[in-house]
Amino acid sequence: MTTQPTKALETFPNPQPGRDYHIHMEIPEFTCLCPKTGQPDFATLILDYIADEKCVELKSLKLYIWSFRDEGHFHEDVTNRVLDDLVAATQPRFMRLTAKFYVRGGIFTNVVAEHRKPGWQPAPLVDLTQFQAQSNIRG
Repeated sequence: MTTQPTKALETFPNPQPGRDYHIHMEIPEFTCLCPKTGQPDFATLILDYIADEKCVELKSLKLYIWSFRDEGHFHEDVTNRVLDDLVAATQPRFMRLTAKFYVRGGIFTNVVAEHRKPGWQPAPLVDLTQFQAQSNIRG
């Protein structure tokens, strides 16, 4: 293989550091092992963040996620660890990681962890859903 899993997260400069904008990523192939049984746990990770000076580079994120495949972690632990590592690498204004684990023992588990840069306040929400789809069509 030309690439191997790694815990190294690479970044690149935020192209618009003067603006808060939402970066949304869905990672449907997260896998780690149950620390009790050794059986695989599967999850979709949903990463939402507002960058400050740095953004996470996608290939390094893929290899980072891959690095958990053979490690045992409780859902709560691995979610917080991934968030902590991403925050350490990117120093975002805001970051939320949602881990939606597939059913195990008849139970679905969702873990949500957040980071907010001290002093950062989000801009007020602008709700544009008041307009119906295709509201500009007459007839």
